Amino acid sequence: MPRPIAKPPKRRPQPAPTPETVDPIWLIKAIAATIAVAMVCGYLALCLLFYQGQWQLVLHPTRTSAAAASIDGTPYQLLHFGPDDSAIPQLTGWWIPAQPTANARYADITILFLPPGDGSLSNSIPTLSALHTLGLNIFAFDYRGYGQSANTHPNQQKMTHDVDSAWQYLTDSRAIAANHIIPYGVGAGASLAANLAAAHPAIPALILDSPHTDLLATARRDPRSGLIPTGLLFHENFPLASPLKTLHTPKLLLFTIQSPAAYTTAAEPRTIARFSTLSDPLYTQSIASFLDQYIAQSAKPVPPGTSGPK
Repeated sequence: MPRPIAKPPKRRPQPAPTPETVDPIWLIKAIAATIAVAMVCGYLALCLLFYQGQWQLVLHPTRTSAAAASIDGTPYQLLHFGPDDSAIPQLTGWWIPAQPTANARYADITILFLPPGDGSLSNSIPTLSALHTLGLNIFAFDYRGYGQSANTHPNQQKMTHDVDSAWQYLTDSRAIAANHIIPYGVGAGASLAANLAAAHPAIPALILDSPHTDLLATARRDPRSGLIPTGLLFHENFPLASPLKTLHTPKLLLFTIQSPAAYTTAAEPRTIARFSTLSDPLYTQSIASFLDQYIAQSAKPVPPGTSGPK
């Protein structure tokens, strides 16, 4: 007799799993942490953008497509120098020789003109013309990012390098003795000129004209700078007071409106002169008097170890 087949026991339906609940406090904390991290990353990105682009607050270059036809009627030589690693010149300069009929007292002196951080060299033609009337040779150039020089963003470090390239061009390529070169700096170029003189003791004299000082205050006047620690991030300082305090090279310190504080703390010998415009006789008289007093220094032999004729 066959055995009866056992029937499987009936399975009781399992209750549906209870869904896990999310603690709303934890969710709020997670959202808040995400927002906080995003805000910190955004703020750090803003600080980085300021650090990299702060040059725009103190430097305002303009580009030019063509060189000036003349320097107020005086012909000049257009030069390209300062090659990079690919041997391509990065800088454009003007060589303005002293006129044969000019004052022979200064015929052997070359002014290394360092323009301000605004505009381009074309904006300095009135100053170059006034200097040329004294019978000086003048070498002026545009920093990278200015005029017809290489198209890049300028900053203090690049401009300092450009000044060194101009110095090497004069002392090496043109074989001009270091003690026959006088840096003349305007605006931000005044800081570059002072630091160049500090690096080359053979330079016989230094002329500074209406320097830009306290550039940190200039940067802080920008409304965007109030959002970040400008004092900690700002590095386009173009220092002037510090090098002038210890620089004993004879200095002619020119200004038009108010004498900068850096002038009053400058080391001796120093001559401070105020003029109203470039056509003011006091401008050329001050320079001529200064050169007459200290130009004899340029006739001294170049000290060993300094730049001289090649």
